[in-house]
Amino acid sequence: METATTAAIDGYARAVLQVFRAEGEVDALVDAFYQAAHALDERVELREAMTDPRLPVERKLAVLEDLLAGRLARPVVAGLGLVVAAGHGKHLVEVASRLAELVAEEEGAAVAEVRSAVELTEDQIERLRAALARATGREVEVKVVVDPALIGGVVAKIGDTVFDGSVKSQLDELREQWG
Repeated sequence: METATTAAIDGYARAVLQVFRAEGEVDALVDAFYQAAHALDERVELREAMTDPRLPVERKLAVLEDLLAGRLARPVVAGLGLVVAAGHGKHLVEVASRLAELVAEEEGAAVAEVRSAVELTEDQIERLRAALARATGREVEVKVVVDPALIGGVVAKIGDTVFDGSVKSQLDELREQWG
């Protein structure tokens, strides 16, 4: 990614974080922003709408408002709108990741993006967090993204390290072994 884009992503993540701090519920708002950014990115038609240069900004913001108002906290919708209105809709996931990293860094932790085929319970997330903390030797903030393509299991990514315990990867491995 080019330096200007990286700087913009960092800048928007910091701006959104300031708004969330003013609201006083940083962790919950960051989690909601992270989930919403991934959900928007995973739906092709929404991703295209948020990134289409021909679509007026007002229309993009109206789509966000229609989809998310009442479902997410107002600051989350506003933060997503800020990034989209600035023309960085295609970088929502990167802004969300950087936002989570900023909060984790302040707490001396690392961010683990965990993809799971199904929603995880709080107990499962806590057990996963503890296991990843043991494996990495640092505190870990877990951000879960539901990805039905995994079939089952989870894939955790911390920085450049990937822990792949998905059924999909196990099936792929079996296919390779059986040729």
